Amino acid sequence: MADDCLFCKIAGGEIPAKIVYRDDEVVAFEDINPQAPCHVLIVPYRHIPTLNDAEAGDDALLGRLVLRAARIAAERGHAADGYRTVFNCNRGAGQTVFHIHLHLLAGRNLNWPPG
Repeated sequence: MADDCLFCKIAGGEIPAKIVYRDDEVVAFEDINPQAPCHVLIVPYRHIPTLNDAEAGDDALLGRLVLRAARIAAERGHAADGYRTVFNCNRGAGQTVFHIHLHLLAGRNLNWPPG
């Protein structure tokens, strides 16, 4: 964990968040600035700054983030209507917290392209 990382502090329980799931590798919590009625961030405990910093050994962890997003979407009743999962990588793509995280967005019509 990185000492100055917001998501490391949330994962470690130092900063409160509305946790929706937690296991030994990932934590999922409500986004504080939701862009859809359902906006959950799925975050690994291990600090990986960007998707570019993930390594071959991280395949299972990245898959775990995606599968957890699908399960949360299903639990909240969004699987049939649809949902979006997004990794932003670096500032040009909108990444503001440099700890890899997957956005789960659902509950409204999500247009394409996202913009």
